[in-house]
Amino acid sequence: MFQPAPTEADLAAQRQARAKLRIGIPRVLNIWSTHQFWFGFLEALGIDPRRIEFSSDTSEEQARTYAKGRGTVDCCYPVKCISGHYGELLARSKRKIDILFSPMIHSVPSYLDGYVDASLTCPRVMAASENIKAGFIKERDAFAEARVLHVTPFVSLADPPVVPKQLYEGMRDALPGLTLAETTEAVQMGYRSLDAYNQRLRTKAREILEWCAREQRPCILVVARPYHMDPGIGHEIEVDLQAHGYPVLWAQYLPIDADLLHWMFDPDIAAGHIRSPLDIRDVWPSSYSGNTNEILWGAKVAARMPWIAAVVRLASYECGMDQPTYSPVQSIVERSGTLFFSFQDLDSTKPAGSVKIRVETVAHYLSKQGADIINRKLAASQPGCPLLGA
Repeated sequence: MFQPAPTEADLAAQRQARAKLRIGIPRVLNIWSTHQFWFGFLEALGIDPRRIEFSSDTSEEQARTYAKGRGTVDCCYPVKCISGHYGELLARSKRKIDILFSPMIHSVPSYLDGYVDASLTCPRVMAASENIKAGFIKERDAFAEARVLHVTPFVSLADPPVVPKQLYEGMRDALPGLTLAETTEAVQMGYRSLDAYNQRLRTKAREILEWCAREQRPCILVVARPYHMDPGIGHEIEVDLQAHGYPVLWAQYLPIDADLLHWMFDPDIAAGHIRSPLDIRDVWPSSYSGNTNEILWGAKVAARMPWIAAVVRLASYECGMDQPTYSPVQSIVERSGTLFFSFQDLDSTKPAGSVKIRVETVAHYLSKQGADIINRKLAASQPGCPLLGA
């Protein structure tokens, strides 16, 4: 049946209604690398940014308090722990949420796009929203009882042309008066926000490398999945390392400036091993997983960057996506003479004693071998490093 177009008064009322919504987002999985997209997107749709709330960091206390009886069968701890985040958001009374927003992210934007086969997410991670939902509706509908909408749009962030339609279809019932046109504009704003955030971190990473080059000091590269930034999943191992005085970089936010990339990778391009500094076909031909691709590329950078004297690999217990990469990553790093340390099978409990010993071991070897590693890698590198001219 034909419906008349909304009047200006209708549109104003709808946007006013949206501005009053409070949206809760679980601080989990690929939200750690895409959160700025969602901030920009939701704000462009008229959501007051002060009313966009995240759950707290993962913790055992959070799980005990909010996830009791909500568990679902899954060996992946980063997925299992989401129950605590859902429960925490639903339990908030002083700042009660109206929407629990937990997108099913099918693919993620990546600086390697165009040089890899795809940037897909782990299927278990992608479907986590519906998996965890089951624990909140198996006896009673916890969402209905809390009068909270559970909104889980399926979205392929690595494929921008399809994102507006995906988010419009997944959110039109939750946001009053939502149109495809404004969703399209909001998606563009989301990408701009994400790009600006990523660029700020890459700029900072380059500044750190320039400082290391100027002072001839070693730094550490962490290769891990975005959710290992969560203190309850990565257990702040990188923080413990930084306390020993070593700058820490994350592979997701390495600088990708053309001058630096060509200095590192031009010999490989000339030899025909790769076609671009961002190509990983020489070490990982099955390049379908976005986070996995970036882990492999980070290992390649670490092998070529003189001031990255150590690589720390973080991986969660029984991660099927990470297991095939253990040997390739270690081999790439160690063949260059760079130190490699691995914290695998991380789970809910931080083994404080063993982590402390391992961290002290990393710091010890860096203090003893860091300068020699830098000198050896510099001697094997091309002349004219852009970092030394900064």
